[in-house]
Amino acid sequence: MSSQWDIQTHTWSRELELMLQLMKLYEEKEAAHQVRDWLNDIDWNQFVELVRHHRVFPTVYAAMKKLPPELIPADVIEAISRDCTHNTFKMLQLTAELKQVAELMAGENIRMLILKGPLLAQELYGDVSMRTSKDLDVLIPVEDVDCAEAVLLQQGYVIKDQKLRLINDWKWKDHHQSYYHPHKQIQVELHWRLHPDSGPESSFEELWSRRRTSKLTGYPIYNMGKEEMMDYLITHGARHAWFRLRWLSDIDRMIRNGMDYERLIKLFYRNGSHNLGGQALLLASTFLGTPVPYIFQPLYSGRKSRKLASQAAFFMQNRVQICPEPTEDIAGQYKSYMLSLKSWRQRIAYLLRRLYPSSRDAEVLPLPRGLHFLYFPLRPFLWFYRRVRQSYS
Repeated sequence: MSSQWDIQTHTWSRELELMLQLMKLYEEKEAAHQVRDWLNDIDWNQFVELVRHHRVFPTVYAAMKKLPPELIPADVIEAISRDCTHNTFKMLQLTAELKQVAELMAGENIRMLILKGPLLAQELYGDVSMRTSKDLDVLIPVEDVDCAEAVLLQQGYVIKDQKLRLINDWKWKDHHQSYYHPHKQIQVELHWRLHPDSGPESSFEELWSRRRTSKLTGYPIYNMGKEEMMDYLITHGARHAWFRLRWLSDIDRMIRNGMDYERLIKLFYRNGSHNLGGQALLLASTFLGTPVPYIFQPLYSGRKSRKLASQAAFFMQNRVQICPEPTEDIAGQYKSYMLSLKSWRQRIAYLLRRLYPSSRDAEVLPLPRGLHFLYFPLRPFLWFYRRVRQSYS
């Protein structure tokens, strides 16, 4: 694969290079001699922080265990080992909760597809502890959102960062809602769309028709087809600028495991994610040495794919923090990057969505339900009022 695009690999820190080499060692035994070349002049505190930032300590630790113990400082091995132990317990807890949530939703005849989490870890690594997850992401039909929310609330979950629901705009403007269980310390995200943008994506019925059954928990639970999962993971990673290498590692594993590549490419073009696919393949090949099949050449050779890959490489190399919000120093750069991701159709849809009334308008000027249509002509004035009020607060 030719990866002639604008990234200066010689500027990578030695800590980043070592981490990448260890991630390759997890996959390829013959990379062990390359790791030795990167063990000099390492700031081990920076290395541990980097591994934690990218959430790749399970694979890095597994690779470390293949090396002679004297090559890595004992306190570094111990620190990453503790992270792995904590992650193992967390993933087992999430797996048990996943089974309970699946049973509860099935009891209400709510169909549910699993996004990422323990199922993805089991599929890609054969072991739930080899990938990190902070929550459970599930996709349900939009018409079942209220019922699914009631199920979670009955189980002790509380709505996290609840948005205003004064008018019925939140299901249209948003794509998920988070719920947190204070006792179990588990978060569940209910998705009714895969992505927050208004671009094309597969309907729930399409995804459900291609579902795959997993018996990880001993109870039937479902995830998306391989190609649909790949398209989702690539779009999700691109939206977060791939600032954690954990997401790119998922793409590497999926490519190595194989799938129907021709169908995947058709899905990319149908959903308008072909440039994002090219971006992900360039990044995976460059950072992780992913063996990208030549069939993807039209994707990764495109000018926009190369531009997006160069933009994302900055966030990946510089250990920036984007979630939940980008830091002030890179907020403008991230905003520009996010705009680059959108097609013209998505940009127009975004602007139209901004013109649609929101619950914040109803908060400023409460109106009876029968007069909600007035929020459309009043929207610019209410928006201006909020901005002025905010500037004086």
